[in-house]
Amino acid sequence: MSRNETVEKMKRKLRPTDGAPSADAAVALLLKPTNDDFKILIVKRAENPADPWSGQMAFPGGKRDSKDSGLRQTVVRETYEETGINLERHCRFLGVLENLRSTVKPELLVAPFVILLEHEPTITLNEELKGYFWISLEALQKHKATATFPFGEAPAYFVEGNVIWGLTYRIIEKFTQKLV
Repeated sequence: MSRNETVEKMKRKLRPTDGAPSADAAVALLLKPTNDDFKILIVKRAENPADPWSGQMAFPGGKRDSKDSGLRQTVVRETYEETGINLERHCRFLGVLENLRSTVKPELLVAPFVILLEHEPTITLNEELKGYFWISLEALQKHKATATFPFGEAPAYFVEGNVIWGLTYRIIEKFTQKLV
C-alpha cells in the first residue's frame, strides 16, 4: 500500500477532528513519513514532583484551557508550547482517536489527535520536557514487552532505554489497530 493510500485509510478510520468528543486534554500523535513507514514523536517529561506523569514517555499535549475554542486549539497550543512545532503550518490533521481515560487521574479524558507532518520540524523543548525521539511504527512493534513496576506488570514498549507504557502505550495500540 502506498503512503497516500495509507494516509487515506487512516482518515477514513479516524473521527473527524471537528467532531472530537468533549475531553479534558488533547495530545498530538505526530506522524513523520519515512520511506515505507511513519515515525512518531515520543517526548520525555521532565522530573517534577507536582506532575503525576513525571519522567514518563508521552505525546506532546496537555489540558484544555478555558480560552481554547476547542480541543483542536488545545493540541495546537500545547504542542507549540512544549515542542515549538506549529501544527497550523505544514501539517494535516488526519483525525482523532476515541477518548481515553487516564488511569493515573481517572477523571481526565484525553483526545489523541493524529497529525501528519508535511515538513521536517525543528524541535525546541520547553521546561516540561527533557528529551524526545522519533521511532517508526514498524520498529516500535519489535520492542513490545511487559514492564515490571512496584504496583505490578504492565504492557510496554522498551525503546532506547525508555519504557513507553500507560496512556501513551494505549494510544499507540489504539492507533495501530486502526491501521489493520
